[in-house]
Amino acid sequence: MELGSIVEFLENKSILVTGATGFLAKIFVERILRTQPNVKKLFLLLRAGDTKSATQRLHNEVIGKELFRVLREKRASDFNSFVSKKLTPVPGDISCDDLGVADSNLREEMWREVDIVVNLAATTNFDERYDVALGINALGARHVLDFAKKCVKIKMLLHVSTAYVAGEQSGLILEQPFQMGETLNGTFGLDIEEEKRLMEERLDELQSEGATREAVTLAMKDLGIQRAKMHGWPNTYVFTKAMGEMLLGHLKENLPLVILRPTIISSTYKEPFPGWVEGIRTIDSFAVGYGKGQLTFFLGDIESIIDVIPADMVVNSMIVAMAAHANQPCEVIYQVGSSVTNPVRYSNLHDFGLRYFTKNPWINKDGKAVKVGKVTVLSTMDSFHRYMALRYLLLLKGLQFVNTAFCQYFRGTYTDLNRRIKFLLRLIELYRPYLFFKGVFDDMNTEKLRMAVRASGAEADLFYFDPKCIDWEDYFMNIHIPGAVKYVFK
Repeated sequence: MELGSIVEFLENKSILVTGATGFLAKIFVERILRTQPNVKKLFLLLRAGDTKSATQRLHNEVIGKELFRVLREKRASDFNSFVSKKLTPVPGDISCDDLGVADSNLREEMWREVDIVVNLAATTNFDERYDVALGINALGARHVLDFAKKCVKIKMLLHVSTAYVAGEQSGLILEQPFQMGETLNGTFGLDIEEEKRLMEERLDELQSEGATREAVTLAMKDLGIQRAKMHGWPNTYVFTKAMGEMLLGHLKENLPLVILRPTIISSTYKEPFPGWVEGIRTIDSFAVGYGKGQLTFFLGDIESIIDVIPADMVVNSMIVAMAAHANQPCEVIYQVGSSVTNPVRYSNLHDFGLRYFTKNPWINKDGKAVKVGKVTVLSTMDSFHRYMALRYLLLLKGLQFVNTAFCQYFRGTYTDLNRRIKFLLRLIELYRPYLFFKGVFDDMNTEKLRMAVRASGAEADLFYFDPKCIDWEDYFMNIHIPGAVKYVFK
């Protein structure tokens, strides 16, 4: 694989980015604008009803973020004019044909001008409504492909998926594409059109029954989990992302296709500055709970590997893959993670968290420092159920008895505790596959991409994405946890 100048490749290119308000998309947009100011145009697809709403979302949710601080300083005199010239907000919806772009002039301009399509649109909720997840993660990917095929200058489609489409596999998980109809439990019976029909049928049933919005949401969530588990996936998110990959591979024809599968994406390592993160990401939910003194136990194999990769490394790998595969008919899978070359374990994260929050305690709303300590480690689901029974379920039973004796006087307390326990049990069920995950992600293809960057010379330092360079202790203690505290803790 030979690679020319990546910066030169980006010059005068027009790129369509879907899911433009997402965490990774924002970093991608900022990186392109700062690295190659002579990029021709970035068309940013945002879910919005009209251009005014899309423009508002672009300013409030993308360029108004601190992430753009470095670019804003770099172009102090002309930042606003530069951004308005380079970024075109596109109101639309990938769950619709033609990406829901109603403006025919804008649609024609995109078909005429776009060189590269980058699909970052996704719903990442593990238990998303089945109709929503299917519409965005699976059928939405097909709509993006159909749109890309209409672009007369198209050079490639880059689709960002997730490494966890592998489900609960153990051992070395290879960078292999899915075959249409493939399942993870050994049966070839997955029919995406049939899944769509089943979802629509269930939705019609609920509506004809006059179900409430809450009842419809719960039923659609349950259907997604049920269908995912039936075919061997642990949740709706990874199931629908896998179907998206299948559709792209099956329908791409001769369009160059790169599928990038990142692992757990964490805060930026270096660019545009260290530690930027947005929203409570997978590992940050543990950090928030622990730092605030709300996490009293850890469920999982404390010595298992948690595959983490900083967001700027993922974005760099995306940009390099674009340059490497433009105009080369292919379907390539890149798994971007750290578990093979520089693994970090849950035990490391617990140690880093204990040391950080002991030295820098969180100050609660009463102005008091929250003390943290070692958490109880529950290494099996049986030990978790025993812990719950002793700590909460006996209390719940007692409260139920007292509530009955006192004529429902404690009903509010009982209902609240019962709701919290049910929420926790559902959360544990959703996260269980990852807390006991035994797989590591092969990144041989990604390593070849890194080798091509190194061989090309000067730009290797600019487009870094080798996790071997990360000192995890330094990263978590001085970059990631401080970043999470600054941007995520409320």
